[in-house]
Amino acid sequence: MSDSPAPLADPHLVYDPVVGDGPKALVILGSTGSIGTQAIDLVLRNPDRFRVTALSANGGRVGLLAEQAYQLRVRTVAVAREDVVPALREALAARYGAGEPLPEILAGPDAATQLAGSPDCHTVLNGITGSIGLAPTLAALEAGHVLALANKESLIVGGPLVKALAKPGQIIPVDSEHAALFQALAAGTRADVRKLVVTASGGPFRGRTKADLARVTVEEALAHPTWAMGPVITINSATLVNKGLEVIEAHLLYDIPFDRIEVVVHPQSYVHSMVEFNDGSTLAQATPPDMRGPIAIGLGWPERVSDAAPAFDWSKASTWEFFPLDTDAFPSVGLARHVGQLAGTAPAVFNAANEECVEAFRAGALPFNGIMETVTQVVAEHGTPATGTSLTVPDVLEAETWARARARELTAQTTTANAEARA
Repeated sequence: MSDSPAPLADPHLVYDPVVGDGPKALVILGSTGSIGTQAIDLVLRNPDRFRVTALSANGGRVGLLAEQAYQLRVRTVAVAREDVVPALREALAARYGAGEPLPEILAGPDAATQLAGSPDCHTVLNGITGSIGLAPTLAALEAGHVLALANKESLIVGGPLVKALAKPGQIIPVDSEHAALFQALAAGTRADVRKLVVTASGGPFRGRTKADLARVTVEEALAHPTWAMGPVITINSATLVNKGLEVIEAHLLYDIPFDRIEVVVHPQSYVHSMVEFNDGSTLAQATPPDMRGPIAIGLGWPERVSDAAPAFDWSKASTWEFFPLDTDAFPSVGLARHVGQLAGTAPAVFNAANEECVEAFRAGALPFNGIMETVTQVVAEHGTPATGTSLTVPDVLEAETWARARARELTAQTTTANAEARA
């Protein structure tokens, strides 16, 4: 291991750009989503530690975005949807006092990328959902900012591109699992690590067979037993695609081979992940389920943020369980390992096809098991991916476009076949 390339995320290395005095300057991307709103809660409780200079959001919740901008007194607000600019401007004017200057508004698909690369910023929190987070990730790294990365998809689809830009210590993971691994890895050297153990709650369908899953509904898939998240991430948790993505992410972040990254089911979601060292010791990072803890690691490292999230009450009894992963009912983790080993554009194809299939499932066009069946077929048809140093952003975008189109074609075929079977 000692001869391997340096990992992207290393708790022993601190990348600390100097950007003015006073509280750490932040840009929050995806501010109206789950990660963004919890990050803002953390910032508002720690004004001596952090100040937010800019916010971005898709544009579906302009009232909330305007309220956030006012509370934080940001200079710039960005929305991906240009059609909501008039409504956003009206919401800002209604919130700010007469004569009080309004924040600058950026709009369009590249607006978040503009913010990520803007000056006068120490840390960019990328809380965008989906592979559209790749361009902002690259922009933040190229601008020399610390990247608090909650957008796992940008690393999945653009791993070589991210690795080519990131400086040692520049990326701090915000996923609960990878923030846990990050903290546990601080206890030893890379040469000491035997295995990474990524925990999974098991989602709403833990214990069900593949046959059982054929009949589950969208409402059941959205009823996560532990975490409150957006619909795409929640369904990814139901299929365990999220865990497959996290295995790829762990490989890229920590430079640990796939055969030394294990997934175990832990329904309570108290232990967020573990590192097994070569002396037989296992270090587990544990907190009650609350994303403000991982967010605080991403924003504050190498310092911790006091009372960022609740701690355990050790005076109360509790039971912590661990189970092996049912790979027959949940083949997504094995498929993710496969595309991770293929590398190149294969992870982008996997991720894009999955996003399309999740939307098809939500619309009633695919059964639950059809999500992974369709993604598996798209991956199989992909052929030889563009790999290595030859990989470019256009390669990734082309692969994603093809995967989305092919997933839609296969979904349409499934819909037609099901309709004919019912006729």
